[in-house]
Amino acid sequence: MSDTILTLAGVHTHIGEYHILQGVDMQVPRGGLSVLLGRNGAGKTTTLRTIMGLWKASKGKIHFDGRDITAMATPDIAQLGIAYVPESMAIFSDLTVKENLLLAARNGPLDNSRVEWICGFFPALKKFWNYPAGNLSGGQKQMVAIARAIVEPRKLILVDEPTKGLAPAIILSLMAAFNELKASDTTILLVEQNFNFVRKLGDTVAVMDDGRVVHTGGMQALAEDNDLQQHLLGLSLAAHQ
Repeated sequence: MSDTILTLAGVHTHIGEYHILQGVDMQVPRGGLSVLLGRNGAGKTTTLRTIMGLWKASKGKIHFDGRDITAMATPDIAQLGIAYVPESMAIFSDLTVKENLLLAARNGPLDNSRVEWICGFFPALKKFWNYPAGNLSGGQKQMVAIARAIVEPRKLILVDEPTKGLAPAIILSLMAAFNELKASDTTILLVEQNFNFVRKLGDTVAVMDDGRVVHTGGMQALAEDNDLQQHLLGLSLAAHQ
């Protein structure tokens, strides 16, 4: 985590007549897990979508791994080694679990050893390997979405609300997967409302409010400062342990 893999400098995003991001400045260190926190409507999801090129920045610059990606198309951004797991999961419901992963394997056939590694965290994937993904439960669909993002090594994974609606056992598996990804030098930028989850995983944190980043620092420091939590988020993490 000695250098920065992603930088947003003065990023503004308009969606129709709405000015959502209003000058976002943020740096994501390489090789760790950075958490993006904030109240509902603060601009967290818009930030991820703007990084991925799904919504275009109207002002400012986004640099990834030394390259300006501000105006790049989403497929070109993905080719640089960025994966995105949206809150909606966006899986292909009519395709099987296997076919969903095949579509995400840009470099050819599935790597069986990597699939086995992924199924070690999410055994249900193997059980439903040839089932239409649309027939799975919400938690199982989230497993498919995460698996699709990591079916090949990525430099950066953007993940929006991965634990929403998941059973505790699946959250523990997700935590183990993220820890192993961090150990493999994969950088993760995570939007999440489950504070107990992020305080155990997060290395750094950025807090958004009204379309801007209003605080950056270490996750542990924020987790230990109830007054700062109340000031930035209007709640205490201790209530979510």
